[in-house]
Amino acid sequence: MSKLSVKNHDRDVAGYQYIYPVISRRSGGLSIGINFNTNNACNWRCVYCQVPDLTIGAAPELDFDLLETELEDFLRDVLQGSFYERYQLEPEMRVIKDIAISGNGEPTSVKDFTKAIALITRVVGQAKIAEPFQYVLITNGSLLHKQDVQAGLKLFNEFNGQVWFKLDSASDVGRETINHSSVSVKRQLENLISSTKLCFTWVQTCMLNYADKEGVGLVSEGEQTAYLELIEKVRQRASLQGVMLYSLARRSLQPEASVISGVTAEQINHFAERLRKSGLIVSVSL
Repeated sequence: MSKLSVKNHDRDVAGYQYIYPVISRRSGGLSIGINFNTNNACNWRCVYCQVPDLTIGAAPELDFDLLETELEDFLRDVLQGSFYERYQLEPEMRVIKDIAISGNGEPTSVKDFTKAIALITRVVGQAKIAEPFQYVLITNGSLLHKQDVQAGLKLFNEFNGQVWFKLDSASDVGRETINHSSVSVKRQLENLISSTKLCFTWVQTCMLNYADKEGVGLVSEGEQTAYLELIEKVRQRASLQGVMLYSLARRSLQPEASVISGVTAEQINHFAERLRKSGLIVSVSL
């Protein structure tokens, strides 16, 4: 039995298809992950992604019965079984910090997204997890203009769920280079605004150094300025909870792995201070 740590995000560690445990840097404890993208498919290909054999595509159809069974079993093991002992969690980590819909691709690409949110919140509610814990959806935000996704976020909001909305660049060149996404900055801006109006929303941003691409990434002055301007446009129209800045904790499994690297504490803290001066709440994880 392997010990869980912030460096071990193996989706198969607990032997389930949809459910996996994680010690999350940003949550500060046990995060129960839910993976809709069991086919390792995503509509983006971020250069820092740690998903093996990543392919371009959408999540497969969910087996709702299996998802329900696995989530019930896992919660029972954590709350009443020997989970914490088997995975050697320190006493201070023996608490459920969040239920995180994330996984090996873009979760909002799944068919019947709203139905999935309804199932998860129902099963979790029946388990009676000790408060406080948080529902989290980790998304690249590219599909938030779709009706079923918006309906799911409205339901998510009824349970005080949070969206962690990926924003690694506020330029089209940066987005194409880092995320391999064709979604325009304009579309992503509108989707981010929609997210903030539907649900509590944090922006999550990966800072990295990219050896082969001068001026790409948020270590450059131009990228930082464009990012600050985009965030200000959001704040003029909606309420944003804040920004989560982080860098690379585990090696990428993408072809660019050899030319990207984590930023220094000085680099990430400098940008965090620029954001804070604009009145934003900013968290930093290295």
